[in-house]
Amino acid sequence: MKLSRVLLPILLTSWLNVACASTTATPAANTASPKPATTTYEPVRGQAGKDVIWIPTPEGLIDKMLTAAKVTDQDRLFDLGAGDGIIAITAARKFGAKSVGIEYNPDMAQFARRKVAEAGVTDKVKIITGDIFQEDFSSATVVTLYLMPHLNLKLRPILLKMKPGTRVVSHAFTMGDWEPDETMSYQHSQGYFWVVPAQIEGDWVMTGLGEGPMRMSMSQSFQNIGGILTRGSQTHAMLGARLRGDEIKFQFITQDRKVHAFSGRVEGRRITGTVVSDYMHTPVEITRP
Repeated sequence: MKLSRVLLPILLTSWLNVACASTTATPAANTASPKPATTTYEPVRGQAGKDVIWIPTPEGLIDKMLTAAKVTDQDRLFDLGAGDGIIAITAARKFGAKSVGIEYNPDMAQFARRKVAEAGVTDKVKIITGDIFQEDFSSATVVTLYLMPHLNLKLRPILLKMKPGTRVVSHAFTMGDWEPDETMSYQHSQGYFWVVPAQIEGDWVMTGLGEGPMRMSMSQSFQNIGGILTRGSQTHAMLGARLRGDEIKFQFITQDRKVHAFSGRVEGRRITGTVVSDYMHTPVEITRP
């Protein structure tokens, strides 16, 4: 059957309308599926890290550690192996210190930054993603750590080269034969505190006490010191010697049985202080020969 010239345009128009309708509906069917929502990282107690597993330090022990170190708003604290950032945050929030946490795991470091923001201390706390053996923390006045014993020993030479008087606090583990100046405990947790001692081992000469210079030979094992003082043929044992950071104290007894008590401060190759004897205060200087 032949289509009339009248019907043909109508049929073509209807067919085009149907085709266009199906074409405009296609994009909805071809839309890509939405991506699943990403989950926020949360650390798990006991999870493995680079060299240690993550166990958070109890807040009660943190308070005792920072109190032992006498942390104030004048301090710059570095937390080595910062984990969730709680020590750095507590030092800033409760003690007013400027704090820097160094954390190797980038996910944990980002988690710690989130905790810093939640605590409202972003102006005082910075979290660095890095290796504690590569980052520079020499500007610290206080160093905190919760690491394994072999890592403490690996860090020990670095800590001992820091400015005398720098305070170091460790959760759970010691520094080998570097005896702590103080220990603290909270429930079943233990903390240890040290003050970085000045390096005073060797020969010195004391002047200012009269009757000529007095030679000194001092021995040292970390903060434990001793020695002998010599003037002419007379020698005097150093008694009650004590070194805490750059502060040094000792006594000696001369041939006339007078007790002389020295207290002073170490400044590199120079020690300045006062000898007290028979209520007399005599300024003296002790220098390397």
